[in-house]
Amino acid sequence: MDGVTTFKSDYIPYEVTRRPMQLQEEYRPGSGHIDLDTTYKMDFNPHKVQPFVATRPKERRHVADGKLEGLPTYKDDYRPWEVSKRELVKPDHAYQPSSSKFGNSTTFQDDFAPKGLVPRETFKPMSIARVSDAPFDGVTSHRLSYIPHQLEPKFVIPKEEYKPNDNPFEDLTIHRRDFRGIPGELSKSFKPENTQVTSDARFSGSTEFRDRFQQWPVALPQVRKMAEYMVPQGHMDMNTTSHLDFTEHKVQPFAAIRPLTRERRSSAPFQGSTTMKEDFKAWEARRREVLKNQEEIQKPVGKFDDMTTFKAHYIPHEINVSKTFKPQNLVLKSSGPFYDGTLYRTEFTPKKLDVCPASFQDPPGYTFHESDKRGHKYFRKLSSPTGNKLTNGALVSEVAVM
Repeated sequence: MDGVTTFKSDYIPYEVTRRPMQLQEEYRPGSGHIDLDTTYKMDFNPHKVQPFVATRPKERRHVADGKLEGLPTYKDDYRPWEVSKRELVKPDHAYQPSSSKFGNSTTFQDDFAPKGLVPRETFKPMSIARVSDAPFDGVTSHRLSYIPHQLEPKFVIPKEEYKPNDNPFEDLTIHRRDFRGIPGELSKSFKPENTQVTSDARFSGSTEFRDRFQQWPVALPQVRKMAEYMVPQGHMDMNTTSHLDFTEHKVQPFAAIRPLTRERRSSAPFQGSTTMKEDFKAWEARRREVLKNQEEIQKPVGKFDDMTTFKAHYIPHEINVSKTFKPQNLVLKSSGPFYDGTLYRTEFTPKKLDVCPASFQDPPGYTFHESDKRGHKYFRKLSSPTGNKLTNGALVSEVAVM
């Protein structure tokens, strides 16, 4: 399949470069002097203004020493008159409620008489199952059109006959052959011995804080004594400007012009009857009975019949099971031997394994160089002219010694 699309064929990639940024110019203050004069400063002429002096004369109060005698207009115009009690003009209503029972009918009761319920005739067809006398025909188009064909035999791959190996099984591994368990020196531990330091001397409770800290004498803070109050000598002048400037006048107390209210007490009994009590008397009220129509549909009596239309009209038919044409899922068994040959067994070629020189106590072709603190031994090749490089055999020797 060719994976080239219209987008890949029409689209041409262009090299996109970054848009150059506009460098902002460095601000440089202008040279010279700024003229701060405005039209307001040039046109406005300051004038000397004197403080405002009020032309209104000061208010002076003239207080007379004599007594004020006179009749005010309120006393002269508004004099107490004798007012008589006004009689009631309300007519007498002698209402007497009827003693007979209220039994009048309303217009709703007269016009709307209870009528019986008339059931409406239904035009819905009866849901009755139509039962056929003919036997059930279970033939389908699948059964008529389907033609069974004979299957060809399945191709079976012939299995090769298993041929066991006559050679004995070699269970020698590389680890058993190469590793001989050469004893090596154990690495020395540089951890100090955990010995408990004990002493029979008595524990001295002196510490660095107690040795270097010296107790300085501290004096108590001085309390400042308050000065004793001294009573001033001489007489205290209690006069104020209000006492000196205020002139006392003899003024009579204000007399009320309103006549005194006198309580009128009567020996007659108190009449507590009011128009509310006389006109609105409590009537005997009874709760109105609820008008109920008689039920025309009577409740059913007897045991409930749970027979439904489905139970009554349902007719069970015998079901014919359709034949399945699916092949059976059976395991094919063979009497021949099981072939366990794999690609690894057929294509594997054994190769010669080289013996690691670190497995020997004295590796052939190497000389001992040194041993470190952890017990690792380093060897050098005899054929090396400089003798500075360590071979892989020396590295393997380290691992073997660990």
